[in-house]
Amino acid sequence: MGPKTAKVYEMLRARLASGEYGAGDKLPSERTLVDELGIGRTALRQVLARLVAEGALEVRGRSSYRVPGAVSVATPEGPEPWRIHGERDLYDNRWVRLQLWDVEPPGMERFEHHVVKLQHVAITAVLDDRDRVLMMWRYRFVPQQWGWELPGGIVDEGEDPADTASREVVEETGWRPKKLEHVVTFQPMVGMVDSPHEIFVGHGAEQIGSPTDLEEAGHIEWVPLADVPGLMSRGELMGSGTLVALLHILANRGKPGPTTAR
Repeated sequence: MGPKTAKVYEMLRARLASGEYGAGDKLPSERTLVDELGIGRTALRQVLARLVAEGALEVRGRSSYRVPGAVSVATPEGPEPWRIHGERDLYDNRWVRLQLWDVEPPGMERFEHHVVKLQHVAITAVLDDRDRVLMMWRYRFVPQQWGWELPGGIVDEGEDPADTASREVVEETGWRPKKLEHVVTFQPMVGMVDSPHEIFVGHGAEQIGSPTDLEEAGHIEWVPLADVPGLMSRGELMGSGTLVALLHILANRGKPGPTTAR
């Protein structure tokens, strides 16, 4: 990103931060922004794509951008956070860290609370132009259950989660997404477990080979989105990341969005 493009990026970020463009507002058209900001359309689209990737904007239609997060409820004021006085490790390896935290809720006595630190994870739902999602039928030995789940894996230290998302789809399914969109970051067990989950939606994919991660790969299939509610009721959707991604897609079906292609 050159100096001019970077300046436009910072300018738009400042407008978003100041509330000049509020939640739910539609940005001016690309033509209007090109004329107003004195930037080429290709460079402008680089800026807008970065803002979309950061979650500061969302795409509606081919070139319509809106500020996400339009809500009617106000953020509550007054409640205080818990105070954390210290922490100590009970167990630690590359997969899991078990700790005791010395915490003090507002108006209550201090006590020690168990905290489990797990890995940072990226999960991807890849869609094709036939309203299907790329899924794996796998056996999970902990619940001792077969089920459908989306490809995903651990974000390596210093790795961009989007790169993790794309890499894991390739390794586990043999398909490479053409386009990825970050939709949400969430914690699956927020009361005790710290394990950020990054959810991506991919639009279109090309098959470049067979799965290379044989431990992770199962039966690979493009599953119709119309089957998702039935699979959910049968308890065959595995993992919170899979559920969050698919529910996001179902909630946004019918709304204008990026054109998908295979």
